[in-house]
Amino acid sequence: MIAFLAKTFIKNSENYGDARVRGGYGVLIGAFFIVLNALLFAGKLAAGLISRSVSITADAFNNLSDAGSSIITLLGFKLASQKPDTEHPFGHGRFEYIAGLLVSAAIILMGFELLKTSIGRIIRPEETELSLLSGIILGASVAVKLYMAFSSGRYAKRLRSPALKATMRDSLSDSAATALVLIAAIASKFTGARLDGWVGALVSIFVLYSGITSGKETIAPLLGQMPEPEFVERVKELVLSTERITGLHDLIIHDYGPGRRMISLHAEVPVEKGDDFFKIHDIIDETERRIAAELGCEATIHLDPVALGDERTEKLKARTLEALHAIDPALTLHDFRIVPSETRTTLIFDVVIPYDCRLSEGEVVSAICEAVSRFEGESGGSFRAVVTADRPFA
Repeated sequence: MIAFLAKTFIKNSENYGDARVRGGYGVLIGAFFIVLNALLFAGKLAAGLISRSVSITADAFNNLSDAGSSIITLLGFKLASQKPDTEHPFGHGRFEYIAGLLVSAAIILMGFELLKTSIGRIIRPEETELSLLSGIILGASVAVKLYMAFSSGRYAKRLRSPALKATMRDSLSDSAATALVLIAAIASKFTGARLDGWVGALVSIFVLYSGITSGKETIAPLLGQMPEPEFVERVKELVLSTERITGLHDLIIHDYGPGRRMISLHAEVPVEKGDDFFKIHDIIDETERRIAAELGCEATIHLDPVALGDERTEKLKARTLEALHAIDPALTLHDFRIVPSETRTTLIFDVVIPYDCRLSEGEVVSAICEAVSRFEGESGGSFRAVVTADRPFA
């Protein structure tokens, strides 16, 4: 249904990376889900009043909150699709993350309300009565919510949308909650057991878990999280497949919302005698254009000229790597160069320290300097290290 509506109302509907297309999908899905949740609320409220069931009535108001969440999602996509302006040169893409966070907060709030109502019914149980009409309404509600979960999950992947992912989790929890309510109502009808309050409590706990999980997933990109490994590898493949570029480091991926990423990195290019630096600069520019065309990201690449073939430099680099791995096997280095003199050789490089390293930056640098100072020189000269501590951003 959503695919049909998208082809009808959204231009270039299969271009999921385009900000306007994303905004169109957000508005379309949000509006469609508002209608479905409003219908489910009306049906379940009628069923709850007929059967005098607190769990069914609570489930109905859960759907009413879902309609409100869909409105938030719709507004989030609409705001996120706005063009960059003077005050927000990187666009408004993070509005979508904020929308997902608000949806999660609404889910958690409803979970607490459901739990409070259910505890009251456990303390003061009342008899409930399940009619055929109520059973049909609840069964149809499970089917509709499963459809909504499938649809939002499908487009969450295509659009890389945390807001739609939160909606998918909410719809799944709603379908499970309604299924539990239906099962409990049937069991109460045939056994006489008063399960209404207990099932309502289970449902509320499930809803709370769903809201907290979704909240964590939407807070992470707002705080700044590591990019997906697949995306990082794709960037590396594009850069290293370019003529003359032999390595890269200091890769940073800035995320300003889905479809609004910026990349900066240092590209290592071997420099030979007689090289034309204008030609090398053109190679870097072409790499930036390839990244923009294939990944839809603005890229800024810093050229790092490197010298290859110097036997002494390569030997000292290998010895330094061995010293690093003796300190921590996860340590790596880049921008390695040497400055020789008559009495001492200085090794200058950056060391990349993982966040889970057991040593602090200062301890790592001190250990490296100590290890390098023990190197034995060919002519009896001493060694020292000038080390810059670095952290991985991708």
